[in-house]
Amino acid sequence: MELSELSLSHFRNYDQTDLHFQSGINVFLGENAQGKTNLLESIYALALARSHRTKTDKDLIQWGQKEAKIAGRIKNRFGQTPLSLSWSAKGKQARVNHLDQSRLSTYIGQLNVILFAPEDLDLVKGAPTVRRRFIDIEFGQMNKLYLQQSSQYKKILKDRNAYLKAWAQGGQRDQIFLDVLTEQLIDVASQIILARQKFLTKLEAQANQIHQEVASQKEVLTLHYQTAIPVEENMQKDQVQEALSLVFEKNADREKRQGTTLAGPHRDDFIIDVNQANVAVFGSQGQQRTAALALKLGEIELMHQETGEYPVLLLDDVLSELDANRQTHLLMAIQDKVQTFITAPSLTEVARQLIKEPKIFIVKAGHVQVEE
Repeated sequence: MELSELSLSHFRNYDQTDLHFQSGINVFLGENAQGKTNLLESIYALALARSHRTKTDKDLIQWGQKEAKIAGRIKNRFGQTPLSLSWSAKGKQARVNHLDQSRLSTYIGQLNVILFAPEDLDLVKGAPTVRRRFIDIEFGQMNKLYLQQSSQYKKILKDRNAYLKAWAQGGQRDQIFLDVLTEQLIDVASQIILARQKFLTKLEAQANQIHQEVASQKEVLTLHYQTAIPVEENMQKDQVQEALSLVFEKNADREKRQGTTLAGPHRDDFIIDVNQANVAVFGSQGQQRTAALALKLGEIELMHQETGEYPVLLLDDVLSELDANRQTHLLMAIQDKVQTFITAPSLTEVARQLIKEPKIFIVKAGHVQVEE
């Protein structure tokens, strides 16, 4: 899979920009605050219908304008497909092959991307919400059913939390209605838990292989899913539902007092171990960076395994954060395999030696020129 064309209209600091990319490595060079990351953000948004930098869509619209639009053309084994995404006072509009998409779940997955930025070190040592978001975004691109289930879960959870909050504050207290919400939540939660467990098992296999290569076969990486119930291999949905029901029964009185749902996928996490020790707690910074790199590169292979297509890789000023050894493993892993977009003030010596014929774009104050 690759992105061959990109057009921006009133997006961030870009007035009107039309770009053509090569299938290998494309590099955006420029000083800070010139618009390099905005270009990567536009590709990410084109894929996932949302920014990775802001939750407020109006931030994406150029100052003084009423609408922003991103359009692109993707190529995969089935042919070429035009995509577009626009934001205005009317809201967000996504199109595939010039046809409006009423649901974003039918849009997401047309273009698969993996973003790797310095802040992705938080994937290893950050809060559980960072890792939950990682699972939902990456697995959601590979599996539309999971994407739909995740959306459904959030809706039921919102309704249940609102009802519990009202209960705690002395409002309406209908136990039958609460039981119905609980049953609905458990039904969807059980499917999400099983899907996440399978995803993490597959990701572990890919990431550990890469981690061992980077660490000269001296370290083993394992992933441990942490949820409200013990999840065992080959566990069935009804078994998960039964176990979750017992957890909700145990928490029932406390939930009514606190006014919130105390268990479920929205509180899950996963632990990254290196040689059976939590790398977030006991690992060196080098080990943490190796683990983060292994997870990102493992995603690439897993996405290819699950979808039959390699994703587009976005590297936002990440090369300067990696030492020569990790840079080498990263660049060798993607060379001639994954279409890649790199932002940097300048290319490192390692990158210049390893990247074969990159297409270089010079970015300055929202204007882009191809380096001759």
